[in-house]
Amino acid sequence: MSVWDDVVGQERVVDVLRAAVHEPSAMTHAWLVTGPPGSGRSNAARAFAAALQCEEGGCGRCQACTTALAGTHADVTVVATEKVTFTIDEVRDLIGVAQRAPSQGRWRVVVLEDADRMTERTSNVLLKAIEEPPPRTVWLLCAPSPQDVVVTIRSRCRRVALRVPPVADVAALLVQRDGADPAVADAAARAAQSHIGLARRLARDPEARSRRARTLELAAAIRGVGDAVLTAGELVEVATAEAKSATADRDAAERAALLHSLGADGGQTLPPALRAQVRQLEEDQKRRATRAQRDVLDRALVDLLSLYRDVLVHQLGAGVDLVNTGAADVVERLAGEGTPEQTIRRMDAIGEARTRLAGNVAPLLAVEAMAVALRPQG
Repeated sequence: MSVWDDVVGQERVVDVLRAAVHEPSAMTHAWLVTGPPGSGRSNAARAFAAALQCEEGGCGRCQACTTALAGTHADVTVVATEKVTFTIDEVRDLIGVAQRAPSQGRWRVVVLEDADRMTERTSNVLLKAIEEPPPRTVWLLCAPSPQDVVVTIRSRCRRVALRVPPVADVAALLVQRDGADPAVADAAARAAQSHIGLARRLARDPEARSRRARTLELAAAIRGVGDAVLTAGELVEVATAEAKSATADRDAAERAALLHSLGADGGQTLPPALRAQVRQLEEDQKRRATRAQRDVLDRALVDLLSLYRDVLVHQLGAGVDLVNTGAADVVERLAGEGTPEQTIRRMDAIGEARTRLAGNVAPLLAVEAMAVALRPQG
């Protein structure tokens, strides 16, 4: 057992990080961990943070390892955002933490997940802290690719790039760590396209598998503009409901805690200065809900891309495995109803919808335009 066990299919990267732990000459103060969604960027960063604190370089059993992996180590700070972007104040607070000497461990480690969600102005605030950190401080930034981080930041970091892990490795992890049935684990790993977090969710949650299957069925059932509009509405409605379900309990708990701290949990009227704090919380929660809805919708669109990828594979007779093994009949039907060129145009329409969603286009408009493009062409 070691802290690296959950860093699946990334042997080359693990070798680099292990060498940095054991060889001072291989260590540097700032790292940029990149890789496609689901490749395990956060897992790799947390494992590295634990290994840096461990006297044995990442045994996985000692208090330093277990607390670092659990997010409770006093000298390991892990920060992510559930909003669209980090705020400047959030980054300034993080810089303050990074300036402190380690209190218990060997290093002060700051893991900044979603580093791609910093605007250029926010990145510039972080720049000096990355350029001139205290001697025992290490920054670990995570992003999908180096290009998602401003050049001034990435040029000052040592880069390690993760790959998409093999399906077999992800399935084996689900069986070993989560006790999943091997057939369910394999189907989940394929459907998630080796995205470890999504594969784990699909393997554990039958409702998640059902929602995904429903998304594929909706797209395959589009026959005209009317079907397209109805399908788009249902996709957006499901994404909105799922996002609300994921954030509602937390929103309520945060509001109750804030009102209690302000002495207004009995229903008292707040003075204007305190009402501003409640409004700020509501704005933060609204941004979090917006991101949650966008993420759920984007995941549905990625699922649709995988469906039409399988359709194209079938049409071209390519000798590769399907992603959606449980939807082979749908794939065969769609493949027989069109040409490879039409399938590629549909995939382009899905990609355009993802781009529009990322650009803050109204979700229903973006998804409706995509759904219309998915209907059969005469």
